[in-house]
Amino acid sequence: MRPWCTAFHQTASSRQPSKAEQRAAMGREAPAMAVALLAALVASAAMFMLAGTASASPAEGIQPLSKIAVHRATVEMQPSAYVRATPSLLGEQGEDTEWVTVKFGWKEPSEDDWIGVFSPSEFNSSATCPNPWPAEEPYLCTAPIKAQYQFANYSANYIYWGKGSIRLQLINQRSDFSFALFTGGLSNPRLIAVSEPISFKNPKAPVFPRLAQGTSHDEMTVTWTSGYAIDEAYPFVEWGALVAGGVRHTARAPAGTLTFNRGSMCGEPARTVGWRDPGFIHTAFLRDLWPNKEYHYRIGHELPDGSVVWGKPYSFRAPPSPGQPSLQRVIVFGDMGKAERDGSNEYAAYQPGSLNTTDALIADLDNYDIVFHIGDMPYANGYISQWDQFTAQVAPITARKPYMVGSGNHERDWPDTAAFWDVMDSGGECGVPAETYYYYPAENRANFWYKVDYGMFRFCVGDSEHDWRVGTPQYDFIEHCLSTVDRKHQPWLIFATHRVLGYSSNAWYAGEGSFEEPEGRENLQRLWQKYRVDIAFFGHVHNYERTCPMYQSQCMTSEKTHYSGTMNGTIFVVAGGGGCHLSSYTTAIPKWSIYRDYDFGFVKLTAFNHSSLLFEYKKSSDSKVYDSFTIDRDYRDVLRCVHDSCFPTTLAT
Repeated sequence: MRPWCTAFHQTASSRQPSKAEQRAAMGREAPAMAVALLAALVASAAMFMLAGTASASPAEGIQPLSKIAVHRATVEMQPSAYVRATPSLLGEQGEDTEWVTVKFGWKEPSEDDWIGVFSPSEFNSSATCPNPWPAEEPYLCTAPIKAQYQFANYSANYIYWGKGSIRLQLINQRSDFSFALFTGGLSNPRLIAVSEPISFKNPKAPVFPRLAQGTSHDEMTVTWTSGYAIDEAYPFVEWGALVAGGVRHTARAPAGTLTFNRGSMCGEPARTVGWRDPGFIHTAFLRDLWPNKEYHYRIGHELPDGSVVWGKPYSFRAPPSPGQPSLQRVIVFGDMGKAERDGSNEYAAYQPGSLNTTDALIADLDNYDIVFHIGDMPYANGYISQWDQFTAQVAPITARKPYMVGSGNHERDWPDTAAFWDVMDSGGECGVPAETYYYYPAENRANFWYKVDYGMFRFCVGDSEHDWRVGTPQYDFIEHCLSTVDRKHQPWLIFATHRVLGYSSNAWYAGEGSFEEPEGRENLQRLWQKYRVDIAFFGHVHNYERTCPMYQSQCMTSEKTHYSGTMNGTIFVVAGGGGCHLSSYTTAIPKWSIYRDYDFGFVKLTAFNHSSLLFEYKKSSDSKVYDSFTIDRDYRDVLRCVHDSCFPTTLAT
């Protein structure tokens, strides 16, 4: 059994407000009641997870949208039912995110009624189904977008009066929207009313820029999404160095354009009810950057008449050169997922800590330099619209800081697609959206392994969804990445990948007796030891854990918080508490496990110079430090002989 994201829907969502409670709430404001109900539901889900996580099977990553039985949905429009959304025109001032008010009702209200948000607005024509259901029409053939839906009875007095109102947040997703009222719950939904469509002023506008370091330290890439095909407008980035008094040497960098289609998907639901057109993804390369220099940029599209559709202006700081002795701060986490700020879909308690982590990083933007998200990003699981939602959620971070991503099981895994794991965790995506929406400096974008030189750090990012064992191309890459770093200038050597190829006292791993993925460290620990990897990071398990410096399952020192001199082993860190529901530990604590935390959080590394490194684990809820250690050493300490890390010598003089 594997510790990936599973939602506990039935228990978490079993209690709905009674009619008596609805009547008692008469006169209260709808938002107040929605918040109260949401709090109760989330609390219920949290209590259930604490009680039931250890015994729950993690074999399926259940995407909340998959709970809607779209293939059973019928169209039964009711004359008394209505849905109205305002305002009808969004983004009039160029905004890419807007709140809308949705009013709805009918004469036979039920606790099973719910509101779905669809985009494009024409969603209920069975003629558009790529693979029509083997039943008589009419049936729906697409799911609501993302998790943008709520049970209608979250609105105060709906059951009593048959009228309701909720507020929902929309992002610009290149098409119009409609709001649908369903009855019959999620298992037997019946469409009874649809609103008039609403739209952003320019649905094609460029949105949600995503920075990433390029193949060299002096290159920054900017990736974004728009509705403009290359024959409609020319994508580019206008950029220049920031100096006192303004921007100097403004230039334009052209962008390449990618997209993918339904045929690129490997299975359901990505090919069927989860499919949504991804628009166009553009990437520009900003080269010859000065180390640590501040740069201004904005994305744009030049139309045939010469006018330009602009995105918002941003700035970033260029990476330091390899070995540069300056303050360098790095964030590492995995398994964050996405959540809805309007409270929609909260009944599933799918990724309860996602917004906490996101908001903590947004609030602290000025105090770190680069982010590594090591796999399991939105947990779209074949519902493609969630990738837009995720890029919107993290945009305040990615527009300012290089955001380096890794591949997880929920991005890549699908049977018979050359993945190492023959499972269905990606919902048929087989890596295509992840490899398109985000840039990373891999030699082959289908193989998610790459290196990043960031000042005094060398990061070797592996791909645990492809074979890493001895004799494989990835093993060769890992050894080359670890062996080619100059440790006198880049002393801090970091390995990172999604699945736990090192150590974790997660309950599932403990049950297997290995405390790791099968054939994990057996193939890599000699490389980590030989090349003196300081820290190895993993996600996949949704909690935090730090080990002692280890080799061959043994602690190489009794020290726990301050390491100095020769490092005899690698410290293994599970940082998978980015936001998805938490994973339990084994009750018996292994002697190598120094600190465990069953909570959401992230890691921050601070390199002060070539000899001093600070490690901090922070909880997402308050950004306070709950675990930390320091490393102080000199170059000679890296060179000293330790077990299985001694270079040959000669007796000759």
